[in-house]
Amino acid sequence: MHYIDTLPPSLIVIAEDHLEKSLGLNTNILDTNIVNLAILISLLVYVGRQAVSSILSSRQQKVLNSIQEAEERQQQANLRLNEAQKQLSQTQMVILEIKKEAEITAQQVRESTFTQGKLDIERLVTSGKSSIVSAEIQVKKKLLQQVASLALERVLKQLKTEVTPDMQSKIIDDNIATLGGKL
Repeated sequence: MHYIDTLPPSLIVIAEDHLEKSLGLNTNILDTNIVNLAILISLLVYVGRQAVSSILSSRQQKVLNSIQEAEERQQQANLRLNEAQKQLSQTQMVILEIKKEAEITAQQVRESTFTQGKLDIERLVTSGKSSIVSAEIQVKKKLLQQVASLALERVLKQLKTEVTPDMQSKIIDDNIATLGGKL
């Protein structure tokens, strides 16, 4: 109410006059246009019901179509999902088979490598043994040759020092006699 006290008195008079006229109840039916409003609302309801009904049925049909399309898409998606799951399980089975084959192949390669290495070692041992035996034979031959050479040298030295020319003649005569008797 504080604001009303600050307003000029002429404005307060106009506001009071206006309040008296606008707040009253008018009981004259023709003056208030209630009949006109009732007719207008009836026509709107009658005409609008058909329009609203057709709009609503059209909207209902669109919603039903959308629901049906969504259900079809869901069925298609479920089919694709089932197909993808089948492919996934098949792929997993193939992967397991490949892993098993890889493990078998790896085991075979290991065994083959082990067997080949074992054979190579045996071949090297055999080759080494035969090389050792061959070297031993060569060393023995060489030793025998050296021993024989030394023995011949000693015998020759001994013969040269101990055999006199008379002994040489006697040996030659004995050998000729021995050869002559055989011929």
